[in-house]
Amino acid sequence: MDLVRVLIAILLPPLGVFLQVGIGKHFWINLLLTLLGYIPGLVHAIWIIAKK
Repeated sequence: MDLVRVLIAILLPPLGVFLQVGIGKHFWINLLLTLLGYIPGLVHAIWIIAKK
């Protein structure tokens, strides 16, 4: 299942974080990072998915 989350995170980082942790502080942080730049949001999403 983590592989599917990583693939989703590559396409849309906030969705990958949402599927992992739901709507919480990590989701909002990732949304902000993705709006500021795709790469920071992607790195954060992969980190959150790998951490759990």
